[in-house]
Amino acid sequence: MIFAYLVFTLVESTRLTGVWGLDILQLCEASVYTEAIVKNVSPWPAWLKPLSYENGFLFAGVLASAGGHNTMATTMAYQQKLAEKLLVLNDRGQGVLIRMNHIKKTCTDPKRRPSFLADKSMEGVVKYINRKFPNIDLRGSSQQLSNIQKQKSAVLEGLSSYYESFIDVMEFRDHVYDLLNTIDACQCFFNITVNFDFTKNYLDLIITYASVILMLSRIDDKKVLVGMYNCAYELSNGSSDPSYPRLGQMILEYEHPLKKLTEEFGPHTKSVTEALLSLHSVYPRRNLPAEQWRNAQLLSLLSVPATMLNPAMCDTMACEYLSMEVMERWIILGFLLCHTSLNINAASQDLWKIALRSGLYVTLIRDEVINIHKLSEEHLDGLKGYSKRLADIKECKEHTIVNCFPYSFLLSLFTKVLFVFMALSFSRDEVLWLVRHAENIPKTKTPEDFADVHMAELLFYMERLQALLGRYNYVIQRYHLQYLSQFDALILNDTIQSIYVCPEEESVLMTSFVSALSALTLKQLEGGKEFDFKAVRMDWLRLQAYTSVGKATLPLKEYPDLAKIMNMTQFHTKMMDNVDELLNETADLSSLCFYTRVFEKMFSQSSEEVSMQRYLMAFPMVCTHFSQNTHQMCPEEAEVMEKQALRLCVTFMEEIAIQTCTVVLEISTEQCNLHEQLLPKHSAETISAARNKKMKKPPPKKDAPKNKPGAESQRKDRAVVTNMDKMHLTLTELCTSYSMCSEFTVFKHIFVPSEFLLTQLETGLSKIFIRMAHYNQTTQEIARPSELLAGIQTYVTSLYTLTRYINVDITRLLKNVLLQQTQPLDSHGAPTITTLYTNWYLESLLRQASSAFIAHCPTMHCFVNHNVENEQNFKADEYSDICEMRALAELIGPYGLKFLGENLMWHITSQVSELKKLVFENMDVLVQMKANFDKPETMQNLQKRLTGCENVLKRMTIIGVILSFRTMAQEALEEVMHRHCPFLMGSIECLKDYVCTDTDIKVALSVYELASATGLPCDIDPALVSAISNMRSDNSSNEDEYKTTCLLLVYIAVSLPTLSVDPNSFYSRERGGHQNNIHCLAAAVNHLSAAMFTVQNKNIEQHLKEFLQVASSILLQLGQNMDKTEVKNRDSVCLLLDMIVDESPFLSQDMLEDCFPYVLLRNAYREVHRAFIYTMG
Repeated sequence: MIFAYLVFTLVESTRLTGVWGLDILQLCEASVYTEAIVKNVSPWPAWLKPLSYENGFLFAGVLASAGGHNTMATTMAYQQKLAEKLLVLNDRGQGVLIRMNHIKKTCTDPKRRPSFLADKSMEGVVKYINRKFPNIDLRGSSQQLSNIQKQKSAVLEGLSSYYESFIDVMEFRDHVYDLLNTIDACQCFFNITVNFDFTKNYLDLIITYASVILMLSRIDDKKVLVGMYNCAYELSNGSSDPSYPRLGQMILEYEHPLKKLTEEFGPHTKSVTEALLSLHSVYPRRNLPAEQWRNAQLLSLLSVPATMLNPAMCDTMACEYLSMEVMERWIILGFLLCHTSLNINAASQDLWKIALRSGLYVTLIRDEVINIHKLSEEHLDGLKGYSKRLADIKECKEHTIVNCFPYSFLLSLFTKVLFVFMALSFSRDEVLWLVRHAENIPKTKTPEDFADVHMAELLFYMERLQALLGRYNYVIQRYHLQYLSQFDALILNDTIQSIYVCPEEESVLMTSFVSALSALTLKQLEGGKEFDFKAVRMDWLRLQAYTSVGKATLPLKEYPDLAKIMNMTQFHTKMMDNVDELLNETADLSSLCFYTRVFEKMFSQSSEEVSMQRYLMAFPMVCTHFSQNTHQMCPEEAEVMEKQALRLCVTFMEEIAIQTCTVVLEISTEQCNLHEQLLPKHSAETISAARNKKMKKPPPKKDAPKNKPGAESQRKDRAVVTNMDKMHLTLTELCTSYSMCSEFTVFKHIFVPSEFLLTQLETGLSKIFIRMAHYNQTTQEIARPSELLAGIQTYVTSLYTLTRYINVDITRLLKNVLLQQTQPLDSHGAPTITTLYTNWYLESLLRQASSAFIAHCPTMHCFVNHNVENEQNFKADEYSDICEMRALAELIGPYGLKFLGENLMWHITSQVSELKKLVFENMDVLVQMKANFDKPETMQNLQKRLTGCENVLKRMTIIGVILSFRTMAQEALEEVMHRHCPFLMGSIECLKDYVCTDTDIKVALSVYELASATGLPCDIDPALVSAISNMRSDNSSNEDEYKTTCLLLVYIAVSLPTLSVDPNSFYSRERGGHQNNIHCLAAAVNHLSAAMFTVQNKNIEQHLKEFLQVASSILLQLGQNMDKTEVKNRDSVCLLLDMIVDESPFLSQDMLEDCFPYVLLRNAYREVHRAFIYTMG
């Protein structure tokens, strides 16, 4: 098993002691078998024996000789553990490199820069340290460093991580030196096509080390960070840090990094050159123009139909998906470090020139790049004998600027993908080449030269291929398990048998390969076993190291077949347990996290191209790769990267959703406009034209004939594309992108694309529905509820067509939007349809009805305008008839009508407050009138003392008008509720019927509140009861309130005769009410008295009977008045008594007959109807 993680942990644990810990590798030995594969063998093979601890080793291998011919180099290879050190150092180096990049970014960002560097009081300290570094004299410069003395503890704490990171660089350099010297001493052989892993890790280590040094040189504040920390350390401990002298010397040595690196790599030129020249068989054929790729049908599945089902095999399996950028970095930096080979080796020159022509920049780490031509020219310019190489650099640079645009081929390949990982690797190289060059545009180029609107398609297919690999992972495992056990194991065994001389160490390793592969069965896979071939691959890397040293008993370069088979087998084992890591190696686009400007520009360009819109979802999907950028040696940047990834992902998702939402709503708007042409109000012109045609009248002259509804669907030429066709095409393209995935995860945050779309649709629909109401607060204009409802229904129908393109819950969307419209404010705090119509009905309709400009018409169940010109800018019946009230109930629902009712109750309570004031003003008179209502002479005298009768009746009429409107709204709501939920309504009606006079008032009000919410009529209005009860002040007692209520009824009753004087009190049989809306007094008296006496817990029926008695007595006394002007509308006024009894659930005609003869009512009805007939002629 591999102990890399254990080694790394132990290394970290010894870091603070100054011992980097690579010697711990001596404690580890890997077994050939892993417990995950073979359960029946010992964890340690027979050729390992435990030793005592006295020498500090836990295990040591027994180096058995093969025929007695072991060499010193082979023995050194076994003992030095070159393979393990390469792996650990590469991982460590990558972490150190990331930390250097993080320090550079932190120091150049004003927001994250260490406070000590930005503090003005520290400016003198910074300048002094930069000037004197590394020899900083604390005793002679106490004045300059006094600020450090004041805050030395804070400096130590704040700069410790930076200082330790630089220590890591120094220790990493030491161990790289040691390993490179060991490799040279072993005379190792490197060839990327033979010992791939060994050569790759060797080249990676060299380039990682060079990158660390180059990144170190780019940190401008490194001297200040190191010097300031050491000053604080010395001031705190009395002596400088033990590592400071070497660290300071290292920083000075690498002021000119390439010069120093070249000196260091002089002894290693032979090994580095050998490793780089092995790329000659791989890199040139990978770095071909697009036309040659097409002609060669590199990734075509159909180029040779007969071999379509043959397994993909080649001699350089791992090299085929090796990153081009990685190879270019190896070549460019490798030959800069070992530049002498460029003058003495023609093959080196050819490879170097090809790399120089491949681009302008290569990546150091993340978004840190180097200008390869500028760096090469500056480095070689100071050396003798390199004038020809300088000319080569200039020629290659000119060629690159003119011709190098390799990112134009892969878009045509993905329909024929066979070699998935090759295609992913090629694609990744294309994307990253474009990104790093678009971020660093040469002066002779423009941004348009590096723009590619088709990038979305390439990213989409990369993500699609990765998703398919994940989906069919079981199929891949099943195929390769059989491949490993039934082909690789057999051919590997045959190859091993053909080897004549094989040392015991190598023999055990190779035999273990065959045993491990032969033991694989399908039952293991079907049983859900987790495979782990890391140990096999690690042993193969060890074998490469053992057989690549000079004078090895089993030289790998003499057995290329073994290398080819093992490289192929290694790839097959990765298909069993390591597909994710291989995908990370070939398709990792996490570097885009550091090129946000270019990435966002690529998205913007692709979103503007209609044909690319179906691939836009690839951009937020790429953000899932960004978490792969994190490294355990630099946890500080994880939070920054998470915020960056989430910001980018949310930006892309919202933009895609906005574009889709815009198209959907535009289509719905067009459908709404077409539907509006079918509304009844537009039919008059058609009916008139048909009537004129029937009567043979000439049609009126017009400028141009109007198209009839439906004409837009007639097509004479299918080539003609309408605007609706374009919108549907755009919608199809955008919705296709949503089919890429239902959800994905970015830094443990789950993103659901359809939810972003629903959010945008919710916001857009809310705004559109408000606009469709056409509410103008200045002119008090608004759309009729039925028209708005028709428009919303058209939108709903159109939105449901979206489900044909994408799986979204439109029902939930509409519920959210429409339910928000039933509230006063939506989720964004904006006014809703409920608020608009509540304001309009209160401020326009009911205000004019209260002023008698509009009359309530019981016959037609609506409000109607009086025949007065230029008084109203709307027809009241068009907003208050049955159809409109039903439409209003549909729009705002029970919640909206409850809000409307609450506003109505507020207006009623304001009128009740004024009525109470009038009662208080006439308290004494009303008390006497209540006691003497049956004494005409006394009443006549008291009547003269009573004031405000007209005011009382006017306010009661206003209350009646409001309650009549509310009754109309409740009736409409009841019908709507019966249509939508009849079973629920049946249950509520049954519950309401159980309420009787004996029921507890609190229980009754609870039931009435439920019934009222569904529009059912109630004997007592719970909303009015709640409003009246909330009016009570703390100073008023129940008796005072009760007395006021009783006197208010008396006040109303004794004021009725004044109505007969008003000419507008005439009863209209056509409308079923009075011109001045006094018939609404019936509703006001019944509802208001029921609510007020309920609050006071008094008998409603008894007090209404008393009201009838007083009112009847007063009206009977009115009949004795012979003045025709005072009794002009007496009959119309008398009808109020019948209306009050008819609408009251507490009064009956028998009660009325006891105090007011029915014959008088009959005569009154006859007179008003007679007047109607006479008036109509």
